[in-house]
Amino acid sequence: MLESSPFNFRRAIIWIGRLLLGGIFVYAGISKIFFPNTHLWPMFVLRFSISTNLATFAEQVASYKLLSPAGVDFVAHTLPFAEILLGLLLLIGWGLRLWASLVTLLMLGFLTVVTRAYLLHMDINCGCFATPEPLTIKTVIRDSLFAALAVLMTVCAFIEARRPHPWSVREEISP
Repeated sequence: MLESSPFNFRRAIIWIGRLLLGGIFVYAGISKIFFPNTHLWPMFVLRFSISTNLATFAEQVASYKLLSPAGVDFVAHTLPFAEILLGLLLLIGWGLRLWASLVTLLMLGFLTVVTRAYLLHMDINCGCFATPEPLTIKTVIRDSLFAALAVLMTVCAFIEARRPHPWSVREEISP
């Protein structure tokens, strides 16, 4: 009989966090790159469409009034691809502690920026996904819940990494 179940509360939090946050990050990145200009003919103007979508996202990043124009361009052209990559790495689960830590830092950064904009009563779009979404208290609460899940997932991943897997063979130390 096994000492402990291979599936416990911490592992459930890790799985839920990986699937939910990984899926959201992949969707957010893809939507920022491809969704705003879906009415354009995809094969003929795909490059134009992607550059237009990234320019639209750059306007949303600039509306937070935190970065210089060069910083806005850098964030707008790298963040969607980084989100896709981090989401896929979370879904795969390889190097989970590292990627979960990066996702947690990103989520806490997003939460800070969104909360600041909400408290300053900025009438802007969130920029989270491709659709124009006004920044409201719902956005702040949603980002708070995602950030809390990311922190919890990261903490659980670090705790689980210290413990041997219940199905692993015990090593006997001979005298």
